[in-house]
Amino acid sequence: LANPPFNDSDWRGELLKDDKRWVYGVPPAGNANFAWVQHFIHHLAPDGYAGFVLANGSMASNQSGEGDIRKAIIEADLVDCMVALPGQLFYSTQIPVCLWFLTKNKNDGAGKSGFRDRRKQTLFIDARKLGTLIDRVHRELTDADIAKITSTYHAWRGDKNAGKYEDVAGFAKSADLDLIKQHGYVLTPGRYVGAEEVEDDGEPFEEKMTRLTATLRDQFAESARLEAEIRKNLAGLGYEI
Repeated sequence: LANPPFNDSDWRGELLKDDKRWVYGVPPAGNANFAWVQHFIHHLAPDGYAGFVLANGSMASNQSGEGDIRKAIIEADLVDCMVALPGQLFYSTQIPVCLWFLTKNKNDGAGKSGFRDRRKQTLFIDARKLGTLIDRVHRELTDADIAKITSTYHAWRGDKNAGKYEDVAGFAKSADLDLIKQHGYVLTPGRYVGAEEVEDDGEPFEEKMTRLTATLRDQFAESARLEAEIRKNLAGLGYEI
């Protein structure tokens, strides 16, 4: 588990161009995000997992070869799960961040873990709408929010007693490698989970539009009446608009 500095431009990358950790591409000297990613991969055990926080740009950036590194990591089938988090979670920065979960072995079901075969699959979770504002600029994930994210991942991974996994429109999507290729190897969950399903209230569309239009007409009429009243009052005070 790690929370490396986001978008670090002062990591002296130009001195590490030949580092043995850069199996999937040399990270740009101006941004250490994919140096961190490859550092974590390098130190993983054959059945190990890595979970870490990065800036959202890591999911989609194509600058300075970052897109090629991300593509190589995806093609190596290392990305187990991506989680987009809401903004305002940190006291040091307001930017929204994401969680990466990597593993070298998505077919570890035969081992002690008992997880299902997830090769060529990645889970995307869009948690941007979760969390509760505790003041004007800070948000916290509740225990229920965290449980929603973790239980979804555990069910998808095939954990015992985690229940059956199902895609949830607007929140979670299990995507295969071909679909990720179609999206240009971008790992932003919002591209995959789709729009949240809107509950049908049973009112036919034409009836709803007629009702809402009538309500809007009444509101416009009330607005005009209030405007006329305000103008009248101002005129009585010697002011004209």
